[in-house]
Amino acid sequence: MKIKPGLSALVTGGGSGIGRALCLALAEKGVFVTVVDFCEEDGQETTSLVRKANAKFHTGLNFPCAIFVKCDVTNRGDLVTAFDKHLATFGTLDICINNAGISNPVRFEKDDTDGSKSWKYTIQVNLIAVIEGTHLAIKAMKAKKMHGIIINMGSGAGINPKSVDPLYSASKGAFELITNEDKAGECLWITKHMGLVYWPTPMEQSKYLVSEKRPSSKVSLNLKLPQKFEKIVVHTLSHNFRNATRIVDTPLKLPIGPHQVLLKLIYAGVNASDVNFASGRYFSKNEGLKLPFDAGFEGVGLIAAVGESVNNLEIGTPAAVMTFGAYSEYMIVSSKHVLPVPRPDPEVVAMLTSGLTALTALEKAGKMRSGETVLVTAAAGGTGLFAVQLAKLAGNKVVATCGGSEKAKLLAELGVDRVIDYKTEDIKTVLRKEFPKGVDIIYESVGGQMFDLCLNALAVYGRLIVIGMISQYQGEKGWQPANYPGICEKLLAKSQTVAGFFLVQYSELWKQNLDKLFHLYSPGKLKIGIDQRKFIGLDSVADAVEYLHSGKSTGKVIVCIDPTFEKKTSKL
Repeated sequence: MKIKPGLSALVTGGGSGIGRALCLALAEKGVFVTVVDFCEEDGQETTSLVRKANAKFHTGLNFPCAIFVKCDVTNRGDLVTAFDKHLATFGTLDICINNAGISNPVRFEKDDTDGSKSWKYTIQVNLIAVIEGTHLAIKAMKAKKMHGIIINMGSGAGINPKSVDPLYSASKGAFELITNEDKAGECLWITKHMGLVYWPTPMEQSKYLVSEKRPSSKVSLNLKLPQKFEKIVVHTLSHNFRNATRIVDTPLKLPIGPHQVLLKLIYAGVNASDVNFASGRYFSKNEGLKLPFDAGFEGVGLIAAVGESVNNLEIGTPAAVMTFGAYSEYMIVSSKHVLPVPRPDPEVVAMLTSGLTALTALEKAGKMRSGETVLVTAAAGGTGLFAVQLAKLAGNKVVATCGGSEKAKLLAELGVDRVIDYKTEDIKTVLRKEFPKGVDIIYESVGGQMFDLCLNALAVYGRLIVIGMISQYQGEKGWQPANYPGICEKLLAKSQTVAGFFLVQYSELWKQNLDKLFHLYSPGKLKIGIDQRKFIGLDSVADAVEYLHSGKSTGKVIVCIDPTFEKKTSKL
């Protein structure tokens, strides 16, 4: 579970010590907290500190961001009240930390009492109350149909017993982490000399655990698959991607189907059309659009499992996909949609929608030859950088538009013959003056006024390829159709062509054209531009989409879904 603002946590023994530290650490992440403690003075003080720490995340709430509940954890009635007050205040329970614990000040062999200092009371606080808290947390989470994390705090005494207090040692010993769900059900031992140690160790597991058999699919033995994963879905139709989407937990249902592949995604590509997809524009009325649906067009990762009938793909193989649902930690796809690749790198993501669009559109829609003049608009973007290089490699004179000196410098370094920086030059004036006979091929992705300008700049027999119209995708009303009166007469007069291009309709060419791009990239003939701004995790996808539409990006915008692979994955 990612710790993020808006989650809620209940912490027993939260008034002081480790409990207070946990409450404050959660508050620093914007988590709502219920502080449960027997000491009202300590509990109220922690609650006040939590509210101060939480204030920077939450303003204008009609409920407190932290509450205190006085509670004797050995009294089930008190515990029930604490959980009820938490749910009544925050609505859901995402994190429960059973942290309350005591030690017995009286040596065990001398303890003959039944009071608050007896060995029985130690067992009730450290063990029975933890079981009760776990039980109540499970009920609360199930009642709200929400996934959650339950942490039972322990002590080093659970592993290294204290001779003076064996009951305390016997009652302490369970550990978990919030964020590492792969370790659910295991213990984390924190020591000064050894750091973080999980128990049982792999050696201990091999002694006692029997590997799970899944006859209907082949699953990687080296990759422990989670019980659930996160993905981004479109929950309401809107041209505002952030408002249209949300992150949801999804159960990982195994075994997968006989012709399916489970892909662990590492990188996903961001595209201008993400906003169109989120508005439902790519679905016809006949398709019966049903919300929610998965977002994201492209990604690369590792094959984590294959269906029983899949014989041409191996577990652990780097692979790419270009189908809906790539903004996800895992995705199950038909094996026919899987494209094996050399490595799961950002450069591979760039070659997918951006690279394949440039190559296929220039060859098929543009019918590109040698010795022509090719104009590329938004040339410093993900697909634009591919288009200018492919046009040059084909032996053409290349003209490129961009906004900003840094982008212009990059395009010049890639061999563009004429770079037009619209922030310092007027594109229309430059084209009329320097290219009076017009341009043979125009690779156009901006739309609006830029499309009008390009249409007027076409030469006789010229071909204008429309791959998008990013300038029209956002705004208060979203993408609005434009009228072009007289376009038939204009095209007829000069035997010109305006060709639309949508990559989905050329899927039979994906594999062979992806191979072409690899063969150009491997010897250094083709350079791949990746925007340097880092976007890590699914939480950053909306930021990445907005960044792309801001016009500030250079090259392909990539989101790293799993940052643990970022430093381990070398470049192609």
